[in-house]
Amino acid sequence: MTITYRHLFFLAALASAGLMAFALFLQQVLHLEPCPLCIFQRVFVMAIGAVALVATLHNPGLLGRRLYAALMGLLALGGGAVAGRQVWLQHLPADQVPECGPGLDYMLEAFPLNEMLRLVLRGSGECAKVEWTLLGFSIAEWMLVVFAGFLIYAFVLAGAKTFASR
Repeated sequence: MTITYRHLFFLAALASAGLMAFALFLQQVLHLEPCPLCIFQRVFVMAIGAVALVATLHNPGLLGRRLYAALMGLLALGGGAVAGRQVWLQHLPADQVPECGPGLDYMLEAFPLNEMLRLVLRGSGECAKVEWTLLGFSIAEWMLVVFAGFLIYAFVLAGAKTFASR
C-alpha cells in the first residue's frame, strides 16, 4: 500500500481528534476546567483538524495540498502563540501574575469581539495556574510542543516529494 497525501492529512485529522478526546478526558474525568487560553488552544486544534479533514476528503493536487498545508501551518502558529502566552504566564513570579478575570461565557456576552479577544489573550490568573503535569510539563507546555509538531508536519505536507501525489 502506498502512503498518499490523503493518508497524511487524515493522520493530522486523527491527531486533532485524539487531542480533543484527551482534553475532554481531562475536563470530564479529572475535572480540570479549561481557562480561556485553553479554550482558544482547543479551537486552534479543532480548526487544524477540520482543515486536515477537508483536505482528506478533497484529495487536492499539488497547489491545493500546499494551500491546505499553509492554512494548517498558520493555525499551528496561532495556537502556538496562545500556548506560548500561557506558558509565559505560568512562569511569571507569583507577585506578577494578573488577577483572575471573568469567565469566557461572560466575556462573550458582555464585550464586543475585539475587546473579548484582547482580554483573553492578555491572560488572567486562572491561566497561570498549573493543575496537571505530565513528565514535569504543564498542559500549555505540551500544547506548545504539539503546535510546533503541527507546524513541522504542515511543512512536510507542503513540500515533501517522497509520497504519491494522490
